[in-house]
Amino acid sequence: MWEALSLPFFQRVLIAGLLASVACGVIGSYVVSKRIASLTGGLSHAAFGGVGLGYWAGLSPLIGAAGFGLVASMIIGMAHRKVRSGLDILIAMVWSVGMALGIIFIALTPGYVPDLMSYLFGSLLFVSWADVGLVAIVDVIILSAVFLFHPLFETICFDEEYAEASGMPAGPTLLTLLGLASLAIVTLLRVVGVILAIALLTMPAATARRWVGTLPAMMVLSVGLCAASIAGGLFLSYGISGAWGLSIPPGPLIILIATITYVSSIALPHRRHAETNGNTLRA
Repeated sequence: MWEALSLPFFQRVLIAGLLASVACGVIGSYVVSKRIASLTGGLSHAAFGGVGLGYWAGLSPLIGAAGFGLVASMIIGMAHRKVRSGLDILIAMVWSVGMALGIIFIALTPGYVPDLMSYLFGSLLFVSWADVGLVAIVDVIILSAVFLFHPLFETICFDEEYAEASGMPAGPTLLTLLGLASLAIVTLLRVVGVILAIALLTMPAATARRWVGTLPAMMVLSVGLCAASIAGGLFLSYGISGAWGLSIPPGPLIILIATITYVSSIALPHRRHAETNGNTLRA
């Protein structure tokens, strides 16, 4: 199995996966702490509309997904701030409309019709160096934003009402956080696809939360768990193909590894932490 590291295409996809784990682990920690997995679930499926738009407009599907995801994040974020009730209906609408538009745009695209399964369940084995570069750029954007605005993000995650009462820009901060979440989801399109993106965005972070007491530590551990799941899924997919000749895509295997890790963490004794003003994680 280790001979896979000598293959140029495997090196490329492994680098892409490890880079994606950075965005996934960092933003996933905010998502889990804020408990907005349902919101980001809508974003992950809405991004498929951008994939179709990218094909139709002759752009990179990942660039189309990033633009579409940012627009969807603004819509969902403003609704979350103003509507509060009935938000699940809006999320379902954004979810389904994004998927529908993606299929329509792809159907309208002349010439070669892309394989929808590659974006629904991931296509790491076909990732290009251009995709790797785009994922790296997204990582830089996310890490820069976290470096500059982490105190605001942390306060919003743990006590949004306190942030508002203190005069903090709670609304713009939440919109920025959701925008970063949409960019993180874009990095996962090639890894596990839009269907499974929300699982990889949340499960490593949820596992990390059970073992550490601060948000920065949760981010570091979440990145490590995400990277381990991605690397494990890639090696397992390659090993199964070589040993038994079965073609199993790495995306579902990555999710299964992340799920097993999370379930195992539930069965093991772990540290519990009292909830404070954002300095310590919820138990």
